[in-house]
Amino acid sequence: MNPFRRIQASLAGHLRSEAWRRRAALWIGAVAVALVAILFAKASDAAFGLFQRAIDHSPWWALLLTPGIFALLAWLTSGALRPTRGSGIPQVIAALEKPDETFRQVNLSPGVSAGKLLLTSLSLLGGASVGREGPTVHVGASLMYLFGRWFGFKDPKELSHFLLAGGAAGIAAAFNTPLAGIVFAIEELSGRFEHRFSGTLLTAVIVGGVVSLGLLGNYTYFGHVTARMPLGQAWLAILLCGVVAGLLGGVFARMVLASVAGRPRWLGTLRQRHPVLLAAGCGLVVVGLAAAFGDGAYGTGYEQARSLVQGHAEVGHEFGLMKLLANLASYIAGIPGGLFSPALAVGAGIGHNLAALMPAVDPRAFVLLGMCAYLTGVTQAPLTSAVISLELTDSGDLLLPILATVLIARAVSGLVCPVPIYRGLAEQLLVK
Repeated sequence: MNPFRRIQASLAGHLRSEAWRRRAALWIGAVAVALVAILFAKASDAAFGLFQRAIDHSPWWALLLTPGIFALLAWLTSGALRPTRGSGIPQVIAALEKPDETFRQVNLSPGVSAGKLLLTSLSLLGGASVGREGPTVHVGASLMYLFGRWFGFKDPKELSHFLLAGGAAGIAAAFNTPLAGIVFAIEELSGRFEHRFSGTLLTAVIVGGVVSLGLLGNYTYFGHVTARMPLGQAWLAILLCGVVAGLLGGVFARMVLASVAGRPRWLGTLRQRHPVLLAAGCGLVVVGLAAAFGDGAYGTGYEQARSLVQGHAEVGHEFGLMKLLANLASYIAGIPGGLFSPALAVGAGIGHNLAALMPAVDPRAFVLLGMCAYLTGVTQAPLTSAVISLELTDSGDLLLPILATVLIARAVSGLVCPVPIYRGLAEQLLVK
């Protein structure tokens, strides 16, 4: 055999090998996840931008758009698109817990992925208080699972690795937070770490991160924060934020889990018999909150949270609790959309409130601690909350205060909500 044919045969053998097939699936899948995450971000921003222009023209448009789109989404997701409801993270956790091909196909099919993107954008067109990060995790896991199957992987355990890598790449691309994506996959999605899996996870995050970096540039989601918190009395802010924001996050998580489980009974009956009417009513609640307290009730809350993080507040002290209620109403409606961005906005608002109790402490530090504490309270994932808060604000100087805060918030949240929200929602999917 001549040298050229030997090289050709060797290359063909490598490409047929399992290791090379895995690499190809990961690299191509990670690129696809990053591109879809960027496209989804642009579509979501455009959809909410249309809503904002409509209500700027006349606030009365919200009375038509929000309840109407909430009702439409409830109707659209009552059948085959039901897996598109909510955040999407519980579907990924459930698929990891139940390595059944039929179950995974139902929750992770291309149709569900496309529906998740379109319907979450439609939620934001209706002014829903939802985020796009959970849906990006859902779609990222779905895409990576699809590429794994296309490249010939059938073993459920191997496909679970693809699911985790896709979820990690999704959260990393959504926030431009690669380290948070890795920690999120280990702490929230799987709850375990395998040595053999580490390379898979890192590869997906790195490839997706390079694509995002090349297209969007290097940016910090909330901008750079230079707040300081010297040892001393200022550290009382850690206890205050950890207890208050962690408690409120736990209360929110418990209310969400109760509502999905059909409690109180009247809510469960209404959800079962008249889901479209319930969704429209939730839309009216969001409109009422916006009319009473400001337009911050709508959307992800990104602009309001960023203003608080940067120290030039554009909202009043009512923002945190108002946003919590708007987020709760949007989730009870059963429409597609995530919790991460609104949770960060709620936490920023709570931190802004608590800062008034200690004027000597930099209010930006309070806002940041409130964000990570509330997110921890909701998700009960302290490492993810700490890392994502640090990466979103480039605030390494507050590393120790943030770690201490999330530790307190996790303990307090567990007192009122023993089951983490995503785990509880996933368990309800598994028993259906």
